Amino acid sequence: MRPRNFHSQVIWALGTAIVQGDYPEGGILPGDTELTEQFGVSRTVLREALKTLSAKGLIEARARVGTRVLPRARWNMFDPDLLAWHLETGLDINFVHHLAEVRMAVEPEAAALAAERRSGEHVEALMSWLGQMERTGQSAEEFAQNDLEFHKVVADASGNPFMVSLSAVVEVALTAAFKVSSPVEGGEAFDRAVGLHRDIAEAIADRRPDDAREAMRHAIRSGVDRASQALGVS
Repeated sequence: MRPRNFHSQVIWALGTAIVQGDYPEGGILPGDTELTEQFGVSRTVLREALKTLSAKGLIEARARVGTRVLPRARWNMFDPDLLAWHLETGLDINFVHHLAEVRMAVEPEAAALAAERRSGEHVEALMSWLGQMERTGQSAEEFAQNDLEFHKVVADASGNPFMVSLSAVVEVALTAAFKVSSPVEGGEAFDRAVGLHRDIAEAIADRRPDDAREAMRHAIRSGVDRASQALGVS
């Protein structure tokens, strides 16, 4: 969602500009006077915005040097705003692959734990979202949202608060990635996506952790393959 107040607008504009390389790593941002004129805000608003960007690991202010853009390795890549800025500048296959690697490190284990710890309510929720994914006449955005909600239930069913938090943090990135890779209704990719999620749901319902883990791995790999095709990468 786009920011509404001046403070958020400055954060969004500068954050996006830094992520897309308008202000390169190691470079110095324009001075306060130039930035306040550019955005039409007070020095107080600008300084608060810069503090927020500093807390996210993007910049560092130094006396007699100015505000420097920090190396990308210092950025907090799990910050929801930072993820959103990456998406704002255009989703590329490297971002999709990096996200998939994080998901692959976490979500299969979340699915295995869910198979051991799930409640009856979790199973009902998984089957409900699976039914929404199967529904005819939905848009790519609706399929993506249903897909996301399914994965959020898996994280919750794991009973691990860290996995739940990670799921929430990357929600904006998952939503965008799912939108890129959402299959067209009625096609082979659609049937495969639904089938893979059914495998996850049934393995969790039947308390089969090894099968749940492997089914989640297949689902993530399949999504990356679809995204690669959608982005024109072989």
